[in-house]
Amino acid sequence: MFSMAETRVVDEWVKKAEEDYQFAASVLEDSTFYAQICFHFHQAAEKYLKAFIVARDLEFQKIHDLLVLLKLCSAVEPGFSEIQDDCRFLNRFYIDTRYPVHWPTNYTKEEALKAKSACEKVRKAITNVLAVATSTNVPPPPPAVSSS
Repeated sequence: MFSMAETRVVDEWVKKAEEDYQFAASVLEDSTFYAQICFHFHQAAEKYLKAFIVARDLEFQKIHDLLVLLKLCSAVEPGFSEIQDDCRFLNRFYIDTRYPVHWPTNYTKEEALKAKSACEKVRKAITNVLAVATSTNVPPPPPAVSSS
């Protein structure tokens, strides 16, 4: 069982993840800032993974590499291997979308929709396990925001 402070911190990580997810999903249809939208989907996935890390009292790392974070989480929850491709897809949005890079980047609505789908898979996997494993107030994710 987790202490109230730990539960509160886990809930805070999930809340911040939800804010990033909901923001990106809500502006996807009416915006052409696809790079920034993809960045927020990456951030949401990162925060969901970090919520799990806090909940399981794993080594917290101040990094943004989703694959490294997922490897840490998968050590205690092997079922998370199912979201490895989603984390790999989202991972590049941390650097490419924020800084000038010397390789081609062209973010389209189609790519942003794929980022949303990948984030939703991470979101569902993490929040479902947290809801069961921690017995906290972390509910399963609300329905995904429609992008059509």
